[in-house]
Amino acid sequence: MPIVDQLDVTFAALADPTRRAILARLAEGEASVMELAAPFEISQPAISKHLRVLELAGLVSRGRDGQRRPCRIEAEPLAAASAWIENYRRIWEATYARLDDLLEMMKREQRNARPARRARRKRK
Repeated sequence: MPIVDQLDVTFAALADPTRRAILARLAEGEASVMELAAPFEISQPAISKHLRVLELAGLVSRGRDGQRRPCRIEAEPLAAASAWIENYRRIWEATYARLDDLLEMMKREQRNARPARRARRKRK
């Protein structure tokens, strides 16, 4: 899948808070569907639907351990999303640095302008 399409699928999957919570739990280690469903006030089938979305996005995979099918987080799509975001973080930081420089220059100009105004007032 091309990186742009993968990013679309990844961000769409991450758009839901329940799916983000599932990923946060899986970041701690493997878990079964029942273990993942426990903290939520939604049904196990609803959790399974969320897991399907995460699987289609490549964010989660399921293994087999006897009758247990543990879910685990897959880092590659998250790494691609993080790299994409990182490019924009650099742009934003450069923009903020230029803004900081501009604000500092304006403060210096304002400080330099104040004594001149006071001197004019005293002459009156």
